[in-house]
Amino acid sequence: MGMFLNSIIPYETYKAVVYDSYFVDKTSILDELMPLLGKMQRYICITRPRRFGKTVMANMIGAFFGKIDREDEVFQCLKIAVSNQYGKHLHRHNVIYIDFSRIPEDCVSYAAYIARIRNGLKKDLVETYDDLNLDISNSVWDILNEIFVKKDRTKFIFVLDEWDAIFHMPFVTDEDKQAYLLFLKTLLKDQEYAEFVYMTGVLPIAKYSDGSELNMFVEFQMTTMEQFSEYFGFTDDEVDELYQKYLEVQKNPKVTREGLREWYDGYYTAGGKKLYNPRSVVLALTYNQLSNYWTSSGTYDSIFGYIKDNVDEIQDDLALMFAGEAIPADIQEYAAVSQQLCTKDEIYSAMLVYGLLTYKDGCVSIPNKELMDSYAAMMKKERTLGYVYRLASESTRMLNAYDKQTKEHACKVEVLKL
Repeated sequence: MGMFLNSIIPYETYKAVVYDSYFVDKTSILDELMPLLGKMQRYICITRPRRFGKTVMANMIGAFFGKIDREDEVFQCLKIAVSNQYGKHLHRHNVIYIDFSRIPEDCVSYAAYIARIRNGLKKDLVETYDDLNLDISNSVWDILNEIFVKKDRTKFIFVLDEWDAIFHMPFVTDEDKQAYLLFLKTLLKDQEYAEFVYMTGVLPIAKYSDGSELNMFVEFQMTTMEQFSEYFGFTDDEVDELYQKYLEVQKNPKVTREGLREWYDGYYTAGGKKLYNPRSVVLALTYNQLSNYWTSSGTYDSIFGYIKDNVDEIQDDLALMFAGEAIPADIQEYAAVSQQLCTKDEIYSAMLVYGLLTYKDGCVSIPNKELMDSYAAMMKKERTLGYVYRLASESTRMLNAYDKQTKEHACKVEVLKL
């Protein structure tokens, strides 16, 4: 076992999730992934907004396939245990698990960042296959190819979490980004030792790679692809089950089932199915309180600069969204982290992929009360937002009678009990 190769970390991390009081079993996704091993379609990239369980799923996949030196105590009681493929694949594969959001201590350069990954991989491989006398000065892909040839076609599953994290790091230049894409391409593309590659992140590959670097991946975005949708976020049925557990263990329950729906539901998949924010549901039940568990980030804060400056009169649309209206939008997720967002559609694309809006039938909207509360808190901080700020800070709701043909509005404002 090493830092990246057959690491015990994904297994131990996922085991902690399984033992949580409000665990939801999503292991059925493995039944959909196992047939892809060794096939041409073995490159999968799933993008989802923040806090929708991407890392939990990556840990689960690494934990299931990866070789461990102990008897399994996690998967034998989960849904995947009844699969006819279970015994064939459980802990039978070499897994290289990389969390790209982790950086070396005091890291201020791309060179130091990628060296940690490159050198760590080589060290793991050389130590694991010490009988081959591998040359650690060779490239990672040359070492992997040598293992493949000399060890009876030994292959590896790659699980790459937060693959796009590097693009948000302040020390990374445009040249560094191109070097990173080339690193991934050379490591993964058309390599026979790559048995399966599962990659996840916030933003789609098309944003970063407009050429052939990573075109081997099939991308599953929340707004465009239906497959795998139910594995990221909680369904109504899953929240029903969690709520029953909550009533059984909580002596003084203060959270209502309708409250969970009002606060955390409303994110739409490509198939039109609504999902709950999983992190917020679990925290609300754990701490026995409906509240805003949405946490800010640098990108999240920067989005409000566009609202503050009223780019493309976005404040008008936002006021309607506070009233419960859905606003037509042409969503292009790849535009979400452009250096400059110039149009409403580009801004809404960014807000969507960061989980600040939801999208259905060509329109965007604010999905639930938690996000309403998050907008209100940010607007209260940015006191120059005019009537949109007043709408939020006074905890009011504008109720609209909106004629989509005439574009005329009739409205009233009422005080909400938040």
